Amino acid sequence: KMRPKSPFTTEILVDAADIDNLGHVNNVIYLRYVQDVATAHWNQVAPQELKQQCSWVVLRHEIDYVSPALMGDVLIASTWVGKTEGVRSIRFVELKNKKTGRLIAKACTDWCMLDSITLKPKRINENIISLLQVHE
Repeated sequence: KMRPKSPFTTEILVDAADIDNLGHVNNVIYLRYVQDVATAHWNQVAPQELKQQCSWVVLRHEIDYVSPALMGDVLIASTWVGKTEGVRSIRFVELKNKKTGRLIAKACTDWCMLDSITLKPKRINENIISLLQVHE
């Protein structure tokens, strides 16, 4: 689970719709953040033709909630890909408070690549692996 020196990052602004009755980001919203940063990474690195040929589905999410995020917080969402073989790829995500640097949540997600036409699992080839890996 080694974190690369330069993972893909994006910012997330916590807004009112993300807040639950306890005054912090709802647990379900963190799941959306995890999926959003993974999608943003794929959309940045994959050529349009590949995005039309391949889709991703989640097989499993594991999220650790470390510290609450509050309305108006800006989060730095970082993601990188770990073990990738066959049709599966493990992706890691960390969410940190931009202002304080405090870890808010971390996730490990098991993704499966699908053929966009047949919707059947599709082997992840070396070209796709190299797109997903962070080059330092």
